[in-house]
Amino acid sequence: MSWFCSMTGKGSYIIFFPQACFQASPGKVEEAVKFAIDIGYRHFDCAYLYKNESEIGDGIQQKIKEGVVKREDLFVVSKLWCTFHKRSLVKGACQKSLAALKLDYLDLYLIHFPMGFKAGEEMRPVDDNGMIVPSNTDILDTWEAMEELVDAGLVKAIGISNFNHKQIERLLTKPGLKFKPANNQVKYLFLLVSAEHSVKTGLHMLALNLRNLEFSKILKTQECLIPVLYSQVLIRFHIQRNVAVIPKSDKPHRIEENLKVRFQIRLLLHLSITSSYFLIKPNYI
Repeated sequence: MSWFCSMTGKGSYIIFFPQACFQASPGKVEEAVKFAIDIGYRHFDCAYLYKNESEIGDGIQQKIKEGVVKREDLFVVSKLWCTFHKRSLVKGACQKSLAALKLDYLDLYLIHFPMGFKAGEEMRPVDDNGMIVPSNTDILDTWEAMEELVDAGLVKAIGISNFNHKQIERLLTKPGLKFKPANNQVKYLFLLVSAEHSVKTGLHMLALNLRNLEFSKILKTQECLIPVLYSQVLIRFHIQRNVAVIPKSDKPHRIEENLKVRFQIRLLLHLSITSSYFLIKPNYI
C-alpha cells in the first residue's frame, strides 16, 4: 500500500486510499472494517458525527488481536464536531473519539466544518425559527486547541474539512501559527478549484463523496474505452492528480472493487474527463 502514501507536515503519512465510514449501516460497520483490513485497507475515515466509531474500534482491535495489523500500520482519522469548537471542549471531544475507537492516538484529527454550533447535547441546535444556533468561538481559537492536541500526543497531525479558500488563507496567515493543517477534506466537486489551490498552500486534498450524477454520466460514456468500472476510473483519476480519495461502502464486493485501481488512465481519457470536469464547475465556489 506504500504507493498510496504521502508525508504530512508533521512527518506522518497520509495513506491515499481510505475506507470511508460515513453512513455505513449500523451493525455492519465492524464486519466491513475487518474485511477492509483483510484485503489491504489501512486508512479509515471516521467522525464523531457518524455515530459508529465504537464499531470501527471493535473491528480494528479484533484485527490487531489477530495479528493481521499493528496499530502503527493503520492511519485513523476522526473529526471535531461543530458543537465542540469552544477551546475548552476540543480536548474532551478528541478523547471521546479515542475512547470509542479504543485507540491511544489519532493519526489525523480534522475540524469537520469551519462554522461552530452552540455547545450542548444537540448535534444541530436550532432556535425557535429552526435556524442553527452558531457558536461565538473564533475558528482560530479552535485551531490553537487543535495544536495543543498534537503537543499532548493525542494526535499525530491536524487538518481541516469543508474549508473554502478564504477560510484556509485566514488560518494559514494566523499570527503565531504553530502547525499548518495537514490536509483539507472536501466533497469532490470542490476539487475543481481546490486541487490547484492545495498545491500552492501545501495542503493535501482528500476527496469525499465521489459519486455524482453528472460526472457519473460522463464516465459511463467512456467506460467502453477501458475494461474497468466507471467508479474505478473516478477514483484513479483523483489519485493521478495527487488527491487522496475516500470511497464509501459497507458491501464487501464494493470495498474490494474500490481497491482495484492499479492502472493508469490514458491521456486521451484523462483529458476528456478533465474537460468535462470543468464544464460542470459549480458557480458558488
